[in-house]
Amino acid sequence: MRKFWAWGALTIGLVYFILPLMGMTNFSLKMRRGVYSFDAYAKVLSDPQFQQTFSFSVMMALLTIVFGALLVVPTAYWVRLKLPRLRAYVEFFTLLPLVIPAIVVVFGYIRLYNTSSILPLTGTALGTNILLMFGYTMLSLPYMYRAVDTGLAAIDVATLTEAAQSLGAGWTRILFRVILPNVLVAVLSGAFITFAIVLGEFTMAALLNRPAFGPYMQLLGANRAYEPAALAVIAFAITWACLGLIQLVSRFQKTTQRPA
Repeated sequence: MRKFWAWGALTIGLVYFILPLMGMTNFSLKMRRGVYSFDAYAKVLSDPQFQQTFSFSVMMALLTIVFGALLVVPTAYWVRLKLPRLRAYVEFFTLLPLVIPAIVVVFGYIRLYNTSSILPLTGTALGTNILLMFGYTMLSLPYMYRAVDTGLAAIDVATLTEAAQSLGAGWTRILFRVILPNVLVAVLSGAFITFAIVLGEFTMAALLNRPAFGPYMQLLGANRAYEPAALAVIAFAITWACLGLIQLVSRFQKTTQRPA
């Protein structure tokens, strides 16, 4: 009986998510009346604005992943090694981005770093991009930190550190040559989630007036019919590709950790 209810709930969930996706995909293929075609997809992919915004968001995602990893890995490592009592507090602070709306954060950026402040970052495109990267890092912090912390929990941090120190390694070498390779799979899992978040984020990019993919999706949806549906399918496929890569990375980690 339990299996019946479990399969029933799973079926209802699948229908709830799959039917709208099927309808949206079907609509995106009907740009040419009476014929199924990929005209909407071709039109979107050939749009120079799509290429510009997508490449910008990909670049920002890669920068955010690098900056987030450099911020989170040493912090999580040091907390587990030297400050275990502060772990609960650090976890609480990493959860704050889930509670504080992005619009509040970006308005704070604008007020603190406008052209009349000591650090007028919003006065230049480079400075605004840096602010946007900080905002993206904040949004992805709960996922990146937990992925890295879970990876650190799977290894003996103290023993690895003592062994490296006994061989004369300094803290930098320990972090990048010992700890990071052992949690690389966890970092990649957090990186794929970060990539998906950055690609679909709208609020920060729009209010900071940056040519990102999220605002482009909103602008296209306000002026077109079939192209937004095609763009939504593309974005959905990218997100699921990131989730699929996370599953592959997780399976690879289990395979490599399996004793011979």
